[in-house]
Amino acid sequence: MASATEATQSAQPERPGLTDGNSSEFTVFCKIKPGHADALRAVLAAAEANQDRGPQREIGTLHDTRSLIFDNNTRYMFNSRFDGSWDTYIDDFATTKVGEIFDKLFSHTEGFPGIKDPNVKEWFVSQQIPALHFTTSYPDLTVKQIWKDQEVNEAFQEVLDTPEFREALDNPANKALQATPAFQKLLDKAAG
Repeated sequence: MASATEATQSAQPERPGLTDGNSSEFTVFCKIKPGHADALRAVLAAAEANQDRGPQREIGTLHDTRSLIFDNNTRYMFNSRFDGSWDTYIDDFATTKVGEIFDKLFSHTEGFPGIKDPNVKEWFVSQQIPALHFTTSYPDLTVKQIWKDQEVNEAFQEVLDTPEFREALDNPANKALQATPAFQKLLDKAAG
């Protein structure tokens, strides 16, 4: 009899793409519908001009994306890096504003069934070509951890610039704390 873990693992189909720590890569190559390259370019230009990061924040797992049109306006490549499972990543598209963007982009490619179509995952798998090499500079950090680290750093930098912090450093009662390697390391990292 199979264990619950084995049953769960076998229920998830094998998905393409390489991973490095928490990050996975996703690259699809699609045929552009004849005469649709300019419309696809317009959708991409609007997305580039807008730079609305709201949809990325809504998903919370998307590190970055890249798009290009090539082969004399006949093919489209979409590439991204994300945290978590492939299936959850695609499911997030269907339930967030990113799904609307994907529908606009991929509606100009052949065979795209729509992001909410039950066959969309199979369509993506048929278009996906996994990388032969994939690496990230911070494999153990998720998007949410990076955002939190950035917020903590910004708050800490603000504290360092206050007169109260200067007073605390000058207070003889804090000399023992300041002498610790951990405190020195914190100040060294903050200095850059």
